[in-house]
Amino acid sequence: MQNTPYYQQAFVDYLDKFVQVKEPKSLYSPINYILQLGGKRLRPVLTLMTAEIFNCPYEKALNAALSVEVFHNFSLVHDDIMDAAPLRRGQETVHEKWDVNTGILSGDAMLIMAYQLFENYDSDTFQALAKLFSKTALQVCEGQQYDVDFETRDDVSVPEYLKMIEYKTAVLVGAAMEMGAIVAQASEADKHNMYQFGKNLGIAFQLQDDYLDAFGNPETFGKQVGGDIIENKKTYLYLKALEFSNDDDKQQLLHLYSLQPADQTNKIETIKEIFDTSGASLATKQIIEEYTNKAFQILEKLEISDEKKSLLKAFGQQLMNRNN
Repeated sequence: MQNTPYYQQAFVDYLDKFVQVKEPKSLYSPINYILQLGGKRLRPVLTLMTAEIFNCPYEKALNAALSVEVFHNFSLVHDDIMDAAPLRRGQETVHEKWDVNTGILSGDAMLIMAYQLFENYDSDTFQALAKLFSKTALQVCEGQQYDVDFETRDDVSVPEYLKMIEYKTAVLVGAAMEMGAIVAQASEADKHNMYQFGKNLGIAFQLQDDYLDAFGNPETFGKQVGGDIIENKKTYLYLKALEFSNDDDKQQLLHLYSLQPADQTNKIETIKEIFDTSGASLATKQIIEEYTNKAFQILEKLEISDEKKSLLKAFGQQLMNRNN
């Protein structure tokens, strides 16, 4: 097995060959643009890493890894349209740089291209990859719809929120790992356990993202701290604060989440204080640890060497080591 930067570079090199100037340029230029905007390439790295865990050369998993990344970026193009987001990774979003219609059509083409990449495998592998991919893609859409629905609901429960982040974010992490296991022809049990490891780590990662959005260091987090509060997003922190707060703090929280002041500074600081004093911050840290440990416990079920289990655990710890 190689280290993460090695897999990242190998994937980017393969991606560069995939990105070609084709006609009509107005369809393919936006696709090439979003695919080359950078990012951590976390999901394709997981696919390549998992293939090698099961003694398969990572090169055989490059098409599956690319499919995961193309689908992920397709979902970002459409999400950005839905959110009317001006920036993605510090650059103009596709619909801003071109227009909404181009974003919709180029996104549609990316979804088709993601499926096409499975055609590079034998029929059994193709069928297994496509079956998992279809299930995952539909769940991602369901998760996105839950997220949209929650914006206008005041009765979102913690289990509903956890299901939303599982579908919107975590299932694609799990699928990325299972795809590597499928290409490597791992056992059914190992494929299932790799999926569960990735999914639970994905849930922990998203919960930590929610926490860092409020309490992260703006210099190292990479995004605007307090963004979820500004957008009145009903995160785990918010739901737990509602559950734990006294009546006065609960009413203040509900009131602040109905406002969009020109200067958000006081709103952010007041809400963060309620998150802390109510115990919501501590509860969020605890559930992050709970899902991380759940992922690590699954590693014990895998039919791989202890050394490889340790490498996977180290990767997970590295992924979750974003305390500031």
